[in-house]
Amino acid sequence: MASDISQNQQDAELLMRFSKGDCAAAKALTSRLAPVVFAQAFRMLGDRTEAEDVTQESLLRLWKIAPDWDANRAKITTWLYRVTSNLCIDRLRKSNRNSGDEVPELADDTPGVDCKLQITARAQALQHALQTLPGRQRQAMILRHIEDLSNPEISDIMEVSVEAVESLVSRGKRALAITLAPQKKALGLEND
Repeated sequence: MASDISQNQQDAELLMRFSKGDCAAAKALTSRLAPVVFAQAFRMLGDRTEAEDVTQESLLRLWKIAPDWDANRAKITTWLYRVTSNLCIDRLRKSNRNSGDEVPELADDTPGVDCKLQITARAQALQHALQTLPGRQRQAMILRHIEDLSNPEISDIMEVSVEAVESLVSRGKRALAITLAPQKKALGLEND
């Protein structure tokens, strides 16, 4: 928790420096935050190009508000998660699509090809299953179980109560279990 507070202070300091014209500060903040934003956008949208567009738009919005940033009001990452989520939801509504074909390649240190194929198959199955969830459930599941945020943080990002987050996550888990159940054996999850 202390490192989280320290990281937020560092982010706020970099943002303040950028607002005063320090391009190196912007570069440092971008290199740290862009991968986080992209990962969230990709998981929500299932499309690499759209995720890149959302990442760029999210960071542009951060740069625009930099001069007015109040570090005591919110964490930069919480604000960015919210902006990214909203941009993704807007894109999903506009495109009215519910499937994703692209899954990022996973780094795997295990030597076996079979293991790599199984991990890839699991990631693809999860990505496709996530795309079947309603938007709010998908957003809550990604933020909780993939981005590893706490329920209160998700509550702030989604602008709902903690109880609503818990409900969304619970329903999302049940829906994913049902969706993935027929594939358990093929994915090597029969004992899970």
